[in-house]
Amino acid sequence: MPDPIITGPAILDRFKLDGRVALVTGSGQGIGRGYAHGLGEAGARVAVVDLVGSRAETVAQELTDKGIDALALQADVTDETQVDRMVSTVVGHWGSLTIGVNNAGMGLWADAETMPLDDWRRVIDLNLTAVFACAQAEAKVMLAAGYGKIINTASMSASIVNTPQNQAAYNASKAGVVHLTKSLAAEWVTRGVRVNCISPGYTRTALVDDLLETPLGQSVMPRWMELSPTGRMVEVAELQGAVVYLAAPASDAMTGHDMTVDGGYTLW
Repeated sequence: MPDPIITGPAILDRFKLDGRVALVTGSGQGIGRGYAHGLGEAGARVAVVDLVGSRAETVAQELTDKGIDALALQADVTDETQVDRMVSTVVGHWGSLTIGVNNAGMGLWADAETMPLDDWRRVIDLNLTAVFACAQAEAKVMLAAGYGKIINTASMSASIVNTPQNQAAYNASKAGVVHLTKSLAAEWVTRGVRVNCISPGYTRTALVDDLLETPLGQSVMPRWMELSPTGRMVEVAELQGAVVYLAAPASDAMTGHDMTVDGGYTLW
C-alpha cells in the first residue's frame, strides 16, 4: 500500500483552496471580512455576503484588487427566501459551492430580568436560526456533490459566562451554534460534508474599537484584560488560519469540532 506521508500531496498543498468556491456571510466588515480575505488568498473564489450591499461591494473590490475572483451579494440571512437566493446565485455564477462560512451575527448586552422578549428573539433569530438556514441551503448543494465544508462562527461565550457585561441571549445563541454544528456534522459526515465552528475570543474590530471608546466599553476593558492570559484582544488576522484550515483538504478528517481562538481566555 502506498505511504501517503511519502507519496501524498505536500502538506502546504493540502491548505490550498484552488478551484474551491466559498461564500461568507457577514463579510462586509470585521471577522467575516478577514475570513473572506484569508479564503481568497488561499485560492478560493469568494462570495462576499452582507446585509449592507455597499459593504459587500467594498470588500469584494478589495479581493479583486488582490487578483481574487470575488462576488458581492446583499442578503438578509434571517429571510429564508434571501438565503436560498444567495446560494443559488453563487452556484449559478461559479457552478458549485464548496465552502460555506456562516458568520453573520450580532451582540447584545442586556440584563436578563429587563430584556424585552423581542430582543431575545432577534439575537436567536440571527445568531442561531439563520446559521441553520444557511447551513441547510448550503448542504443541499454540497450533499448532492458529495463534498463540502461548512464553518459556523460561534464564540468563546458558548462555554463561559462573560463578565462584567450581561449577555444571556448572546451566550445562549452561541452555545446553540456549537451544538448545532455537532448535530449537523453527525448527520452529514457519511455523505461527504464536514461541519465545524470557530469560537473567537474578544476580537479587535472597528465596531469593538468604537465600543471601547464609550464609557461602557472603558468600564469592561480592564476586566477583560485581567482575565486574558495574553493581556490583549485577538486580532482578526489571527482567525484567518483557522478558517483556511477548516475549509481545506488538510482538515478532511475533522468534523463537529469547535475551534477556540481566544488567546487562552477560557483556560481559567
